[in-house]
Amino acid sequence: MELHDLSDLGEFISSVAVVVSLIYVAIQVRQNTSSIHTETFARALERVSTMQSVLFENGELARLQAQGVLDPSKLTREERLQLTWWLSEAFGAFEFMFHQAKSGALPDEVWSRWSATIAWWASFPGVQAWWYARPTPFSRSFTAFVDTLIRDGRFDPEAASRFNKFLVAPSMRPSPPPSVA
Repeated sequence: MELHDLSDLGEFISSVAVVVSLIYVAIQVRQNTSSIHTETFARALERVSTMQSVLFENGELARLQAQGVLDPSKLTREERLQLTWWLSEAFGAFEFMFHQAKSGALPDEVWSRWSATIAWWASFPGVQAWWYARPTPFSRSFTAFVDTLIRDGRFDPEAASRFNKFLVAPSMRPSPPPSVA
């Protein structure tokens, strides 16, 4: 074997090593991206879970929130302030999910669920009144998204009807939603 042959063999081995290294880096980037997406989803759920826990643990706040989303005029000034901060936190969590979905960090199926949830909340008259009077701004794109939900009434009226029946007569079981094929 001559020096030229050894040089060619060395170049070939180097090329293979570079290709293997690039494949390894691509796999690592993909795994890291997947981990980031999972962590983002977990953070979003943690924020919402914390808010739900507060309502579960604090009956007075739950009453205030339930009354406020329907008709905030029946609340005192202090209660409307409490409702404002609760809704600010809720919509702050929704805004976080909105931007994570736009960046591709939340799967479309997950975002579909949460955008429907936002539309449901935005359908309440008290939430709409708060939204237009809110003391702190949200990002322009999220504000436009919520404004569109409110303007177009983009929520599932059948789901709202089932939920209202559940609230009015908790012993009655609502009929199951149609199956998805």
